[in-house]
Amino acid sequence: MIHATAIIDPGAEITGDVEIGPYSVIGPDVVIGSGTVIDSHVVIKGPTRIGRDNHIYPFCSIGEDPQDKKYDNDSHSMLEIGDANTLREYCTINRGTELGGGITRVGNDNWIMAYVHIAHDCIVGSHTIFANNASLAGHVTIDDHAILAGFTGVHQFCRVGSYSFSAVASAIVKDVPPYLMVSGNTAKPTGLNREGLKRHGFSSDDINALRKAYKVLYREGNTLSQAIEQLTLMAADNAVVGPFVEFIRDSRRGIVR
Repeated sequence: MIHATAIIDPGAEITGDVEIGPYSVIGPDVVIGSGTVIDSHVVIKGPTRIGRDNHIYPFCSIGEDPQDKKYDNDSHSMLEIGDANTLREYCTINRGTELGGGITRVGNDNWIMAYVHIAHDCIVGSHTIFANNASLAGHVTIDDHAILAGFTGVHQFCRVGSYSFSAVASAIVKDVPPYLMVSGNTAKPTGLNREGLKRHGFSSDDINALRKAYKVLYREGNTLSQAIEQLTLMAADNAVVGPFVEFIRDSRRGIVR
């Protein structure tokens, strides 16, 4: 299951059924879980923990040092990747930094296409899709079921909410609330991600409630505080609005407007 040309450090922990292709390099303090496939020419540096049933395609660089000038061989710097993720060719995922919490984390069942970059201290949820050349700066959070179209760039410290969708080549410099579609440079809201919500089983009542919430926030001329007040009342009648208003209330960078 491990090709003769692969280089595996004795300090790595490789479960017996892991497949490692030609010329891949696995460094010390790397743990790879059962069923994971590492194709040829992949470099994995520790401390890195990779779960079960992942597939990492050729020429990926996983767990390399952070691209942060303040980084100086931090003792607390690691990467965690969950289960059932697909990482296509030439993806780069860096470890965390001590000042940023020490960890970069990727959840489960993410579809990460070619040339994607996930920088230090990013937190990626589960069931996301990153199309080719999407890039995250440091300290970015991507919530579950978000989709980043090709060449989307996300500014450092931004958060992208669950079930949101960014159009191709979007430049995201503010937080994107859940359920939204955004596009442009810089990214602006273009409506509710209705098709995505339907595909994930949201009911017609839920989608209608979110359409009303979107109008309160973006179409009725309310200030942000006025919108939050109205959305809080709406959340009492429909729970799906709750995460929407909570995200807006908790935003530190401000939301796309």
